[in-house]
Amino acid sequence: MLGFSVYLNKVLEKEEFNQIEKYAKAGFKGVFTSINLPEDDPKNLLHNLAELGQVCEANNLHLTLDISSESMKRLNLSLDPEGFESLTDLHVDMLRIDDGITNQQIAEVSKKLKLALNASTIVESDVDELIQYGADFDNLEAWHNYYPRVNTGLSNDWFYQKNQWLKQKGFTVMAFIPGDTNLRGPVHAGLPTLEDDRYNNPLSSAINMSRFDVDKVFLGDPVIKDETLHQFEEYYQNNVILLHANILKNAPSYITKVMHQRADVARDVVRLREGRPWNTVMIPPKNTVKRERGAITLDNSISGRYQGELQLLKRDLPVDKTVNVIGQISDDDIDLLDNCGANQAIKICETEDGVS
Repeated sequence: MLGFSVYLNKVLEKEEFNQIEKYAKAGFKGVFTSINLPEDDPKNLLHNLAELGQVCEANNLHLTLDISSESMKRLNLSLDPEGFESLTDLHVDMLRIDDGITNQQIAEVSKKLKLALNASTIVESDVDELIQYGADFDNLEAWHNYYPRVNTGLSNDWFYQKNQWLKQKGFTVMAFIPGDTNLRGPVHAGLPTLEDDRYNNPLSSAINMSRFDVDKVFLGDPVIKDETLHQFEEYYQNNVILLHANILKNAPSYITKVMHQRADVARDVVRLREGRPWNTVMIPPKNTVKRERGAITLDNSISGRYQGELQLLKRDLPVDKTVNVIGQISDDDIDLLDNCGANQAIKICETEDGVS
């Protein structure tokens, strides 16, 4: 499941509504928001939350609200039955539990409403207490935090081990990935769960989450580039990795068609299986220069039976007189080369500033 974040510090305007609709059309299913910032005016928060709930309802989006005992008090909300009713009136589908709410309260609420617990802090004794108090574990998930400050994101190893334990306990696991434009303040350094994801391509980070036993991936930052959103749509709806690139004008015309990684995955390069079968001409040596990570290469006539071999480089390689460099994947998309597994469909999209 894919989700994104919308924050309530200002009134939602046409730009935000349009953005929410674009996410929904691209296949995103969940929305995360929070009422935990003490500087936000309670009346404005409730008004903005009501508007967000309505647009989520209209777009069939599942709304999760981050709460704490302190924020609930400030907004005059409660976890009693009347409180449930006021939240469901706002189209809130799930509560993400932060500080100040006891396991006994969680257990009681779980019998009536879906809850997301703090995945990073829950321990064995918490699970034991929830069982003791009769919690409905079908309504409990485990959601990690995001980490705005550089160098404070989680370690990959610790994250994986924690998720393995959570899965053993039967929890659905969620984590955040950062955006790639207009990063949320005040730090403006992305909102990832993993520190390694802070400056990665968001789609690459999302794909990688499957390696860590993560079931749901949410964008922590409220915005990604339109090109990145299109990449999400292509991958999750059509199973195609879209790569933007500068392409030489004398590159073969089929370079922008959908191609596929070979079934046998090479260490250093992505080998496109259509390269040699689709080539019908003699390819003279040209631009046989040093091949940098992200280079698009075409084997020339000197390579003999490998003539026409198309590759995308996952690491820097030296000059080879049998290999022409015919393009370069954009820096923003290079991370995605490591996500090209066996038989992965790939489409190279030429950028407007193509090279000659």
